[in-house]
Amino acid sequence: MESVARFVLRHRLLVVLGWVALMVAGGIAAGPVTDRLTFDFSLPGQPGYEAERDLIATFGTSTADTLVPVITVPEGSTVAEREAEIAGLFDAVRTAAPQVRVVDLGSTGDDAFVTDDGRSTFALIQGPEPTGFGPGIETQVLPAVQQAAGAAGLDVGLTSYVLLAAGGDTEGPSVLAETLFGAVGALAVLIFVFASFLALVPLMIAAVSILTTFLLVLGLTYLTDVSFVVQFLIALVGLGVAIDYSLLLVSRWREERAHGHPNDEAVVIAMRTAGHAVVASGVTVAISLLALIIVPVPFLRSMGLGGMLIPLVSVAVVLTLLPALLSKIGPRVDWPRIRHDAVAARGWSAWARLIVRRRWIATGVAVLLLALLVAPVFHLKIGQSNTESLSQSGPAFDALQVLQDGGVGDGVLTPIAVLVPDAEADAAVTAASEVPGVRMAVVGGSRDGVTVVDVVPVDETVDSTSIAVVDDVRAAVTDAVEGSVGIAGTGAIVQDYFRAVYDNFPYVLGLIALITFVLLVRTFRSLLLPIKAVVLNLVSLAAVFGAITWFWQDGHGSDAVFGISATGAITFWLPVIIFAFLFGLSMDYEVFILARMREEYDATGSTGRAVVTGLGRTGRLVTSAALILFFSFAALASSPGTDIKVLGTALGVGILIDATIVRALLVPALVSLFGRWNWWLPGGLARVLRVEPSPVAASDGEPMVDERPLTPTR
Repeated sequence: MESVARFVLRHRLLVVLGWVALMVAGGIAAGPVTDRLTFDFSLPGQPGYEAERDLIATFGTSTADTLVPVITVPEGSTVAEREAEIAGLFDAVRTAAPQVRVVDLGSTGDDAFVTDDGRSTFALIQGPEPTGFGPGIETQVLPAVQQAAGAAGLDVGLTSYVLLAAGGDTEGPSVLAETLFGAVGALAVLIFVFASFLALVPLMIAAVSILTTFLLVLGLTYLTDVSFVVQFLIALVGLGVAIDYSLLLVSRWREERAHGHPNDEAVVIAMRTAGHAVVASGVTVAISLLALIIVPVPFLRSMGLGGMLIPLVSVAVVLTLLPALLSKIGPRVDWPRIRHDAVAARGWSAWARLIVRRRWIATGVAVLLLALLVAPVFHLKIGQSNTESLSQSGPAFDALQVLQDGGVGDGVLTPIAVLVPDAEADAAVTAASEVPGVRMAVVGGSRDGVTVVDVVPVDETVDSTSIAVVDDVRAAVTDAVEGSVGIAGTGAIVQDYFRAVYDNFPYVLGLIALITFVLLVRTFRSLLLPIKAVVLNLVSLAAVFGAITWFWQDGHGSDAVFGISATGAITFWLPVIIFAFLFGLSMDYEVFILARMREEYDATGSTGRAVVTGLGRTGRLVTSAALILFFSFAALASSPGTDIKVLGTALGVGILIDATIVRALLVPALVSLFGRWNWWLPGGLARVLRVEPSPVAASDGEPMVDERPLTPTR
């Protein structure tokens, strides 16, 4: 770090011009990169996905969203009396949209298409695979249905899972607007921390980091597909991470100048101390995201690759451009100097003394709070949001309500497509119809020797507790027919994600934990502190999942805050992304705090003094950094779509839990409890990791923390 700092100071102009050029290029690339991002959610090699590809190849249609037109006859008549007119109506749809597949009462003769009161009927309409989130085949289907129904004097409605989801939230602020919202919140925090124009410097660093990352992602899109979610992560996570790292380095620079060091020497010392912590933090975040490449899901891999660039670019900018700026203009913009950094924050120092004196009580309180937050996680459901959490008004909701009032369950929105040889069609229909939880099974079409059987479950198959019927249908049909059987549909895709993601998740977790442990052993020169850091991170993540289960899945507050009812489940890809980001981001604060405690322990030999000075020096920074990230994630939660809102709130709540209960209470309490064993690193392991060994001290300095105001240890 010292060598890097002195190189930057010797070539300040070259460093600044280089980053300015990258920033300008990134600004130019920011527009084109969004056009190159993909909406690919493929699952190569998984049975449900492969069956879906066979369905698309054979029939040209997909189960991605099933449109359900609902036809209601006038009062006093029945569907049976108007059957010919209704059949003609769906024939009109086939004519208007020849690329769709329509399955209805007329084509199958199955009375299960009629509601219990005999006045309404529905059809299943599937079209080509969608290529984005814009309007789909409903733009052709709905006008054709309405025109034919109007001519026949029939009432018509149209519903589907996607239409219900779109009815709930279709618009939100742009990525730029969200970034500006996060930046304004971050600026307010920075003004409080620095109380000078120096607050603008971290924002400059963040702007360079974000735009440079967009430039690199543009290059990445020419090598592999990159998910559209990455643009939100770059703008908002990049904003928070870059400012957090800048905050740590700038604060240490101010502290060293307050101790009387010349400006450039203060920059070098800040790089040697805080810069080392920034590297450790950034690499930890990058590794936790890069580990997603183990998961055989292309869009998760792309989010891991794209997300990895965020901390790495931020670290590069903070360790090069920021020292150059501090060396050249730092003292001039650090005005007016209302706040001084010569001594540790009195409030945080007093808090640390209290924790050290009441370490057992502090530990107990923190454990109790975390236990309360973790408790709801034991009934976490993974899948997709249920229909009750989608739109509760509008035409799509009204159409679904007609079906439910008529005894047709919401499983009509998530039919199961079964592909069998033509000769086995009747056997497949019979077997699927007899499965408990199935409303009906009908032949939906035949082409090239393959028949698709549409199986409508009673209840929607969207999460880990409702997809059992898919397994039952698969088992029943496989036993009843000869030849290959393909099962496609929403429930099958949810099962695919469980196999692809969560069967591999232990490997992701193990890899992240192992690499993080090794990095932290080198950073802290300790065995116990890295173990504690990894364990506490996992506990903190469990608390986050408990919180979002309670808030989103169970609906305790989601309606009041966002106007969204209980989701009933957490979308299958969210837990992995939440874990990858929070594991790394939360470790930032661990590194910031414990690196300073290690430094103070090496200087004093007292764990108590190390806790008080370390927390006194970093408590305000960690809290401020957490608030900055919280504002970024709050902006992310304002994006359209329930899934992005869940992601934003999970990351925001996770940062707050980690910065308060875990790092400001439990970590100092445990360090105080473990005493001299915190700092032990045997010589053999130290030689392997190429760091200085740290033997167990004979004693741990003063047993009680000195009550006098702390002065800098130099």
